[in-house]
Amino acid sequence: MTRKVLPFLSSALIAVASVFISAPVQAQPGGSSAREIPTEVQKNEGRVDQVIERANDHFRKGKLNLEDNKREQARDEFDKAVDEILMSGMDVRSSQKLQTFYLELVERIYREEVPLNQIAPQNATPVVAQAPADPKAEKVEIAQAQQPKQQQVGFVQQVFVPSPQDPLGIALTEEEKQVSDTQLADLELAKNALDFKFTANPLVQQFINFYQGRGRSTMENGLRRSGRYMKIAREAFRKNGVPEDITWLGQVESAWQNRAMSWAGASGLWQFVRGTGAQYNLRQTAWVDERNGIEKPTNAAAQYLKSLANRYNGDWLLAMAAYNTGALNVDRAISRAGEANYWAIYPYIAQETRNYVPNILAVILIAKNPDKYGFHGIKPEAPMSFESVPVPSGTSLRLIADATDTGVDYIQSLNPELKRDTTPRGEVYNLRIPTGRGKQLASLLKRVPSDRQDTARVISIAPGEEWQSIANRTGVSVATLQGMNAGVDLKTANKVFVPNSNIRLTNWKRSGDTTAAPTLSKVKARKGDTISKIAAARKLSADEVARLNGIAPDAELQAGQEIKLPSAGATPAPVNRRR
Repeated sequence: MTRKVLPFLSSALIAVASVFISAPVQAQPGGSSAREIPTEVQKNEGRVDQVIERANDHFRKGKLNLEDNKREQARDEFDKAVDEILMSGMDVRSSQKLQTFYLELVERIYREEVPLNQIAPQNATPVVAQAPADPKAEKVEIAQAQQPKQQQVGFVQQVFVPSPQDPLGIALTEEEKQVSDTQLADLELAKNALDFKFTANPLVQQFINFYQGRGRSTMENGLRRSGRYMKIAREAFRKNGVPEDITWLGQVESAWQNRAMSWAGASGLWQFVRGTGAQYNLRQTAWVDERNGIEKPTNAAAQYLKSLANRYNGDWLLAMAAYNTGALNVDRAISRAGEANYWAIYPYIAQETRNYVPNILAVILIAKNPDKYGFHGIKPEAPMSFESVPVPSGTSLRLIADATDTGVDYIQSLNPELKRDTTPRGEVYNLRIPTGRGKQLASLLKRVPSDRQDTARVISIAPGEEWQSIANRTGVSVATLQGMNAGVDLKTANKVFVPNSNIRLTNWKRSGDTTAAPTLSKVKARKGDTISKIAAARKLSADEVARLNGIAPDAELQAGQEIKLPSAGATPAPVNRRR
């Protein structure tokens, strides 16, 4: 995605501003009497100043808490700053002063979450083109991205992983550069299987060599993980008139990790920077960053690629190059080369972009025929399975997880655009939840008290269990339980609400009940394991195992951590070690 330095008042705010700015205000009739009659805006100026003063006070407190490393308190104060405006009862659009302050406040809070000091690493080693350079061309150098140590920044709760794009300046080895005439002939045949046309080049085979060697694990993981998103991606690309094979751009952009972030601040499956994300209506607020979502950024990526292809008369290689480095850089390269052809502009573009396009072509060719290139027996993960349910403002994800019999990590993996452990305040939010749990969740949400949506928990009970029994095992008084569950019939209910405090979440079993529980097995994770890896080794659905454990499929597990599996998954499947 485009690597640009953004101005402080980012285009994200311009996009937000367009939502707030209403129709042009008509001029008031002239005359002294018109000037003497105070307008509604003038009448409210005092209230506006008071709201701004209170919001600024909360923001200052949040900054002080953040400086003291009190992240939870900082988040609460920043929330209160925004709430002062949203809950004031005033229409933000009615006052230019309030509107401007609100937009700037959201930007300031975002900058505390993702500070501007996340810039390109220093002291990097310049690298140059891997292919023979055109004698007329100047060398285009770009700093090789060094892998920064991942640290928590600001008060944001999202955890990001490095983008696989960061090391795209890496030099191919001499062995990887060796391409035989037979390989070139095979490449000419293989490219005909793709759903778009391109001119073959030895660089494509060189990156195939890279993935067959040093990059094998990256390719294997991508082939597996792609299954979660490929159905959604293919539908979006097809709908927007983009060749479906180009969906594999997601492998090079993010390795199919929706919380991948580059050193330049590009984020998500499709690595949008803030400005381009705003251009394609991807919201970036204190509550959500839709660049990290699923359907919306995928559709935006398809639209962006299509617009770039139109710019270059249907040349998809130039479109992909512009997706990475920006259309203006490609335009300049075309001007210097005198030809609108990717291989002609190659010497005039940055090293990262030189590697980017042949890299994608290599990935596509391998993905189209894995066995041909030595990637045997790799089974893609099952497509993501979810349904969307409207959820009230500020609802705790812990409550959602309880109500859908899963874990917070799993709910967050279905909704990676959420930056907090609650849904956004001030709006009904369409939340993704496990398939088949919609009616159950909707029924429970109707019962939860409106002032408890961000604090209540849900526990399971057995039909016939009494309030006193529930009180004994949770440590919550009968009066409190009955107050939170007015009208609930314990003879038929299987879940009740409890306060989110130090409750004891124990199970209740009727005396003499010998009903067998579903048979599960357990395995201990090794260092570097994820749910996806464990499930793939046992030919299980990663989605099912993730839901069973309440853990996101790609979250790294601790060595020795116990993972529950369906009984059939206790024994790993034989692994084909042949290369």
